[in-house]
Amino acid sequence: MAVTTPIADIGWKAEPFRLKGVDGRWHTLRELAGPRGTLVMFICNHCPYVQAVLPRIIRDVRELLPLGVHAIAINANDESTYPEDSFERMKAISKEWLFPFHYLHDVTQDVARTYDAVCTPDFYGFDADLRLQYRGRLDESRKEPAADDAPRELFDAMRLIAHYGYGPGEQFPSMGCSIKWKPLPQRQTDEDMDWQIAL
Repeated sequence: MAVTTPIADIGWKAEPFRLKGVDGRWHTLRELAGPRGTLVMFICNHCPYVQAVLPRIIRDVRELLPLGVHAIAINANDESTYPEDSFERMKAISKEWLFPFHYLHDVTQDVARTYDAVCTPDFYGFDADLRLQYRGRLDESRKEPAADDAPRELFDAMRLIAHYGYGPGEQFPSMGCSIKWKPLPQRQTDEDMDWQIAL
């Protein structure tokens, strides 16, 4: 099911995290952040929306690096129900596409929940102080890439952040496949609690 991202909470401070990457090492947000901006992307392997724009993501990340903007990709999907999103597949895809960014595995899904990520792809553009300045789409692409001359909305937003510290006033929500959440533990009902107390 396709979902769209909510309105951005501009100025929100990025929450720190520590996740394992496809390189086998553990990485923190602070370690990977760029000196002039950081792009945090929630993506996955199987989503057709991600697959449609992956070449453009790679292109934009490479062109943002000289501007002092670093990118981080996070996969939080439940691999037990979507084996294509397993850590082994993450490593294979990262190698196949020569990702110019670290690809991290959010096994517990805690980071995705903390960031209120809702879909893949979901883009968060932070300034040099890790304050949110952009949460929007890459461009007009959906399950098919947009026209070659479509505005590069994400790239232009991150370039603006790198130069001036703020994002565009108009931001369009990203659309993609919903994140595949693991089932939450069942909560005990009041009746269950009363029964346990009675014991």
